[in-house]
Amino acid sequence: MKVVVLTGGISTERDVSLSSGKMIYEAVKRNGHQAVLLDVYLGYIGEDVGGIFEKEEDWTKEIGAIGLSNPDIQAIKALRPDGEKNFFGPNVIGICQAADVVFMALHGENGENGKIQACFDLMGIVYTGTDYVSSALCMDKALAKELFDYHGIPTPKGFCLEKGEAFEKTAPFPCVVKSCCGGSSVGVCIANDEGEYEAALEEGFRYDDKVVVEQYIKGREFSVGVMDGKALPVIEIAPVSGFYDYKNKYQAGSAVETCPALLSERKTRELQHLAERVFEVLRLKNYARMDFMMNEEEEVFCLEANTLPGMTPTSLLPQEAAAAGMDFDHLCEAIMESAFAKADLKQKEAG
Repeated sequence: MKVVVLTGGISTERDVSLSSGKMIYEAVKRNGHQAVLLDVYLGYIGEDVGGIFEKEEDWTKEIGAIGLSNPDIQAIKALRPDGEKNFFGPNVIGICQAADVVFMALHGENGENGKIQACFDLMGIVYTGTDYVSSALCMDKALAKELFDYHGIPTPKGFCLEKGEAFEKTAPFPCVVKSCCGGSSVGVCIANDEGEYEAALEEGFRYDDKVVVEQYIKGREFSVGVMDGKALPVIEIAPVSGFYDYKNKYQAGSAVETCPALLSERKTRELQHLAERVFEVLRLKNYARMDFMMNEEEEVFCLEANTLPGMTPTSLLPQEAAAAGMDFDHLCEAIMESAFAKADLKQKEAG
């Protein structure tokens, strides 16, 4: 098959996306497919776009190791003077249309908010991951929490604040402040008093015009991947120090990850059932990953759903798949096969 691995972009998670894309690209090649590693924002400028799949050396690009600090998005935007008029880089749409499937290795804004998915739907481009509706539902943490409450899915109590609103509303300390539509724990802070709360709001508003403030759950952190509605083994994440922030997520050795998690069979089933329920409530398709906290009384709370989970060397979903007997190459192949099944079902429903 001809496969585009779509990576990069201009979100705060650009570096994570590049790392995911590189690993996926290598797996797709090992699986015997023709593959293009394509930056959605920068693209590739080539004279022979039509033959781009035949001349790998013309478009192969080295992707560096993931950084541990936020990428310089303004520097990336400066490479595209026309970026305000067209988000997609040169030749990106044409190359995606020439492929059999686009493997979405994007994270954060644009990649996970449904805009690219909606565009691809209009153009008949087959892609991995969920559709534009469920992408938008999950990306907006405040909206997702409303759906959790409505459907009886336990989630930390909280509220949403917009930039410019008065800051009189506070949650009992300690509380968590995070940008409403961010990811990879970028812009997430734990506030223990008024001073830290004000600083946390300022940090959250650096990345988004809305922030979510919610109760801090002290306890153990878990994640559960779901593929085609069925939960994978539960993984537990225990940061060596601090909480599971950007650095602890992507720097090797910063967290102890145990899969399958050391839980009773009953608690394991509870987490898996909740993950499958979230998958259903948020109308997810193909695959996703749900994050949970369990307090000291063993009550479980869903934090959020990730529609395009990381596929980096330290990412959780590949570890969960491995615990279920599926190595990274087979995981990538299964995701693509599921994407084709999703596209076939959509075609049948439409016609």
